Amino acid sequence: MRDPFPIPPIPSLSAWIQPYADALSLPTLPLHIHEVLGAALFYTFIHTVLSPILSSALFPAYYPKHHRAKKANWDAHVVSLAQSVLINALALWTMWKDEERANSDWEQRVWGYTGASGMIQALAAGYFVWDLGITLLNLDIFGLGLLAHAVSALAVYTFGFRPFLNYYSSIFILYELSTPFLNIHWFFDKLNMTGSKPQLYNGIALLVVFFCCRLVWGTYQSAVVYVDMWRAVQRGPDAGYIAAAFEKGGSGVGVDENVMYFAREAGPVPLWLAGIYVASNVTLNALNWYWYFKMISAVRKRFEPAKKEKVAVPAKGTANVTTGVMVGGEKRGLRQRAHSIEDVVPDSEELREGTIQ
Repeated sequence: MRDPFPIPPIPSLSAWIQPYADALSLPTLPLHIHEVLGAALFYTFIHTVLSPILSSALFPAYYPKHHRAKKANWDAHVVSLAQSVLINALALWTMWKDEERANSDWEQRVWGYTGASGMIQALAAGYFVWDLGITLLNLDIFGLGLLAHAVSALAVYTFGFRPFLNYYSSIFILYELSTPFLNIHWFFDKLNMTGSKPQLYNGIALLVVFFCCRLVWGTYQSAVVYVDMWRAVQRGPDAGYIAAAFEKGGSGVGVDENVMYFAREAGPVPLWLAGIYVASNVTLNALNWYWYFKMISAVRKRFEPAKKEKVAVPAKGTANVTTGVMVGGEKRGLRQRAHSIEDVVPDSEELREGTIQ
């Protein structure tokens, strides 16, 4: 499937990036550099212009206009919400419409390339370009942890331009299906709706979607990609694919008509590349399981019945002065129980790049 992005590659941008793409062995990057930079500029626009305007108009009592750290955090959540909704919709559409991708065998899943999957890869990379930039500019707010995450996530997505595991770009993007619910949960807290029914329903949806897309879908697809990479480390693509790639390439129509066009110079996947990918993926999956159980614990704490305080039975003839204490204790327990699961659930910044593909 051809790249469905409405703007075609810009020759000047492609020519500018070409030497760097050649040096880093990223042959498909010139085809998508306009999408990477376009996505980064789009999310920067949301963060610096659109979010402040809309948030001030819609939530004037809650938007932290005069607190730099809180404002940066709020605007980053707006970007995360917008990005996760957009990239999820595009990834699902690509998986449904891209017939070449759907018919891929294991070799095509490792070394193959379609324009549509390349677009998903590029838009995700553009998001992490924005993420890296905003983290560097606000390092005192977001910290070294998020900086390390932004760098590693951008590096992993950049591998897709080799191309490497281009097929899986849409698959692992679907980790982000839970991110809109996580951001909505965060906004409920900031809008003083902690413990409300809407947050409860959103919390249930968050747990269900997180379990399905990250734990079930993500763990299964991780096992599949490990098997594909193990085969690819042993040997390069079949000679028939390479011959067809050269044949199509010679006629000048290879990129769109031949999924394995870029495999003509491919050999076995380097161990260092497979190792980085597996290490990143295993780390993310482990964190996903850890976060999920923390979420369950947090929801239980919020909605468990309050434990009644023990009250001493007054002696005969003594006024019952402890009842008020008991009732007050129950009320205090209810108030204490209405804390946010934000205390134990990873913030959206932690999951914002949670997809390591």
